[in-house]
Amino acid sequence: MIAQIIFAALQVQGPDESLSSQIESAIARVPGAQVAVAYVDSVTGRSLYRNADSVYHAASTMKVPVMMELFRQADSGGFSLDQPLLLVNEFSSIADGSPFSVAKEDDADSSLYERIGTRVPVRELLQRMIVRSSNLATNQLIALVGAESVTGMIRRLGAKRMTVLRGVEDGKAYARGMNNVATARDLAILLSAIANGHPETGSHSAAMLEILLAQEFNEKIPAGLPPGTRVAHKTGEITAHSHDAAVVFPASRKPYVLVVLTRGIPDAKVSAKLIAEISGLVYRAAIQ
Repeated sequence: MIAQIIFAALQVQGPDESLSSQIESAIARVPGAQVAVAYVDSVTGRSLYRNADSVYHAASTMKVPVMMELFRQADSGGFSLDQPLLLVNEFSSIADGSPFSVAKEDDADSSLYERIGTRVPVRELLQRMIVRSSNLATNQLIALVGAESVTGMIRRLGAKRMTVLRGVEDGKAYARGMNNVATARDLAILLSAIANGHPETGSHSAAMLEILLAQEFNEKIPAGLPPGTRVAHKTGEITAHSHDAAVVFPASRKPYVLVVLTRGIPDAKVSAKLIAEISGLVYRAAIQ
């Protein structure tokens, strides 16, 4: 259903367009904000797409499809999630093959660096990649499954633009514009596949949701919701970019998917507040 919706800057499907007006007003109050939104509610049939096909730097939202491909390859017998990997901090740039390392001080999960040179189970690296957004774990896991395989899985699910080219902190690739990219629509497709148990996710949808539910950075989509609302999500941040992609579980009904991507907002607190406000607006519309 998601992939069949005609591309446009703003599309609303539902009983009225008041939600889109409220979202536009919230965005207008933030100078310079560029915002993409994808809201998909399979229960009510309501959806909203705003600039949903605009391409953004993916930041850490790319860790969602990496997780999905890890489960897929493990399910096919490529490796075990309990398999230990030798933890290293040297990776090859996709720009020229030269070595680079991930900076501990720039990583949200600095504790993993103490274990370089030891073996760490794939399952633990996966958990750290999502829950703590560990860059070191991410690069280790992309080296295991292959960036091309991750993008191939994305395409099979019908997501047309999101692309995973590399791990994080590949400075030479970044300088050449060789970046991981995402759209709000494509992230909504991926999260809908997880939430709905798409065949591509195998029997691991519940396990992936549990990992996403353990996310420790909750100042964006969860912050706009009633306390205690369960949110399976992944955030992402890079200079003047701030994102959140979520499956939201209201207490009174089945879940919906919401993705908000932003750029052009230098202050991360401002962008987080905007994402939270949009989240609250969508929640109130969803439970009507």
